[in-house]
Amino acid sequence: MDNVENNTDKPENLNFLTISPVDILSKGNGIIFVETTDRMKPPSLVLCAIESAARVYKDRPVVFFMKGLSRINLVNDELEVQKSFPTLSYLDNIYFLPLRMEEVFRGTPLLPWYMKINPKKEKHWTHVSSDGCRLALIWKHGGIYMDTDIISLRPIPDVNFLAAQSSQFSSNGIFGLFPHHNFSWRSMENFVQNYNGTIWGHQGPQLFTRVLGQDCVIPPFKSTEDVVCGNISFLNPQRFYPIPYPEWRKYYEEWKDYPTFNDSYALHLWNYMNQEQRTIIPGSNTLIDHLYKQYCPSTYGALQRNKSIHL
Repeated sequence: MDNVENNTDKPENLNFLTISPVDILSKGNGIIFVETTDRMKPPSLVLCAIESAARVYKDRPVVFFMKGLSRINLVNDELEVQKSFPTLSYLDNIYFLPLRMEEVFRGTPLLPWYMKINPKKEKHWTHVSSDGCRLALIWKHGGIYMDTDIISLRPIPDVNFLAAQSSQFSSNGIFGLFPHHNFSWRSMENFVQNYNGTIWGHQGPQLFTRVLGQDCVIPPFKSTEDVVCGNISFLNPQRFYPIPYPEWRKYYEEWKDYPTFNDSYALHLWNYMNQEQRTIIPGSNTLIDHLYKQYCPSTYGALQRNKSIHL
């Protein structure tokens, strides 16, 4: 943000200061979330994911790129959007920016693909476009990408990492890389060369598994140890997926003794599997109730008091 630090005593200047992801994410250590639909009132799980990340990574920018945001060009515009999410307002490291796909893909192998594809004919466009955006954003800015159904528990110590969903199979729901890391670029090239929009996950977890497999024979995990493949850490499924996707309902069940998740950095709640639209019920003593209370207390408090999480 141009000269923001020199103008903090002159609020009227916020009407003229431009805002861009290049400025906010210039240190290469941001936390990036993406919304590829036009919805502007995301469910509480999305807000919990953002709040928990901003609490764990207090000294790093947390940016939510939203397709439904259009006219955000000035600092003042972004500050107005922040007011729409009152449960997040106590955290000063959260930013809301527009997701302009052509702009995101510019300068990457994904732009020619994007310019010729017809989203209306794509079976899984919301997911496919999200797969592309996360790659391009991490290529350009670096940092950590997270799906909006991931609750952060503690900082991830690794910088360049992929997350194993199961032994020898990568996810793409959370990953971290330096800006302009070779893996991001090769993944975008593979995305375009082997594009198949009819197969769910082909441009996502399967893509990451394909590209990682070019660097090494991915070894099986021993206990809770991570493995290294080239210059990338391939993190044990326990780090983010201690509850595997066939058991996703466990997050919505009551537990006699809550798990400690001592070997995990964050938890993926498998929202894609949640076709039953299960949600948190404050005071229910379910696992998700426990997690909200501990890791996104502001969002939890609003739900508990039946206050709106959007304005």
